Amino acid sequence: MTKARVSVLALAALMLAAQSAWASPEKTIRDALGKIVPGVEIDSVTASPVKGLYEVMIGTQLMYVTGDGRYFVDGRIVDLETREDLSEPRLAGARKGLVDAVGESQMVVFGPADAKHTVTVFTDIECGYCRKLHGQIDEYLKEGIRVRYLFYPRAGQGSPAYTEAVSVWCAGDAAAQRSAMTDAKAGKAIPEKTCTNPVDAHMALGQELGLRGTPAILTETGEMIPGYVEPKRLAAQLNGAPGS
Repeated sequence: MTKARVSVLALAALMLAAQSAWASPEKTIRDALGKIVPGVEIDSVTASPVKGLYEVMIGTQLMYVTGDGRYFVDGRIVDLETREDLSEPRLAGARKGLVDAVGESQMVVFGPADAKHTVTVFTDIECGYCRKLHGQIDEYLKEGIRVRYLFYPRAGQGSPAYTEAVSVWCAGDAAAQRSAMTDAKAGKAIPEKTCTNPVDAHMALGQELGLRGTPAILTETGEMIPGYVEPKRLAAQLNGAPGS
């Protein structure tokens, strides 16, 4: 091999090394994930609390990737010294953003706008604990907790719970919707109605958030609380009481 040929190869190697050095970790990670999952929509790539590891947000999915785009970590980062889940704030923010984007005009809301706390509840009208929660709606309101409902009929389209959800939404104005919700939750038959409704969109959102059951309570900070929580205990939790 001639000296000139060696020089050209050496120069090419140096150029490739320089390009690699110039590439930011964000671009490197985006390129690496794009090769594995073409067309993936990455919301953000930011440095994590652990040196050399980067947070990658895709919707409400959080993953960690090394800066060179080679290693992927699926899980949460926990500070063993403080016992703090460092991943939860990022996930909570993503949840809150998605739910707030729905808008209250697409929810069935119980309680005044100036309530101390507002929670969003994914509900299935046929679910026993969902009915128990709604049966205490006045107690939640007394504790200063406003409740915004999103529909999540677990049995899916065509099920009685799905039909009831659509009928509640199509009952009329906001007051009529609240009345129909209360009647349906109490096991009373309500008039079957159809109209343009957000039930499918609510279900898709619940699936994106990874719901596994109902009720599922989302706090105003984006924390997800699975299952039923009685009014006073929920108020204590929202108020930040120790051990709540």
